[in-house]
Amino acid sequence: MLSRAAPWSPSRSRGAAAAVRRLGDADTRALSELAAADPVANVFIAAHLAAHGTAAPTAAGAEVLGAFDGDGQLASACWLGANIVPIEVPAEHAPLYAASIRSSRRRFASIFGPAKATLAIFAELHGPAARDVRPDQPLLVLDGPPAVPADPLVRVTTLDDFAALAPACVSMFEEEVGYSPVAGGSENYYRRVRQLITAGHSFARFGARGEVMFKAELGSVTAAATQVQGVWVDPLHRGTGLSHGGMAAVVDHARRIAPVVSLYVNDYNHRARAAYRTVGFEQVGTFATVLF
Repeated sequence: MLSRAAPWSPSRSRGAAAAVRRLGDADTRALSELAAADPVANVFIAAHLAAHGTAAPTAAGAEVLGAFDGDGQLASACWLGANIVPIEVPAEHAPLYAASIRSSRRRFASIFGPAKATLAIFAELHGPAARDVRPDQPLLVLDGPPAVPADPLVRVTTLDDFAALAPACVSMFEEEVGYSPVAGGSENYYRRVRQLITAGHSFARFGARGEVMFKAELGSVTAAATQVQGVWVDPLHRGTGLSHGGMAAVVDHARRIAPVVSLYVNDYNHRARAAYRTVGFEQVGTFATVLF
């Protein structure tokens, strides 16, 4: 497995960081090069750069912090938005980011990313209690055709499908995270669902009554890699193998965009992990998620 990971994880020499600061437009190229060190693990920030074209703060207030070495070179970075996402962060940089995060007085829904960096930053925050810590989430990739036939009934969704998709998306989120994403208001969550549909990054199989039987989305998309999220099978159809053909169809669609398809999964979700192995995914790393 490690040899398969090598093309996406070239070694990078980073010395001790001398300072952490907010990145601006002038840092865009440096951040892009940093993300390119591992296009799979860093697909979130690479997709953001592809969409917005700048490392500068967004209109919504998200920003990227960067740690610079003694030569003034960007050595690592950390996204601060609704979530905290480390980018090529070695453990020794975690205290610097944690100090900046504490001083920002922001509230975050989660920290997610490569396990060592995610858990190191969380340990250095010394404050917010976690609702759940998931320290072992295998990062999986498939860089070729799926090992099983694709379900021909899985298709790209349209906005006409929104009424059927929305309840399935909410159900998936509740199962995965433990609370409803629309409990405090549905506008933001449903906007995101519509964005994924409009982008052509939402896929589903529908039953005879128009109900969603299987669904998944591409949460992050670049020219190098995509990351699948929100995989869900209607409980009435679980255990039937529906996810095998469904995921194979998603892979076929995703590989028209980028050559590598990735996702990460909870280590304890044995059924999902077995399904992904059947489709042909292999582990190349480990993510972690801390939920607040």
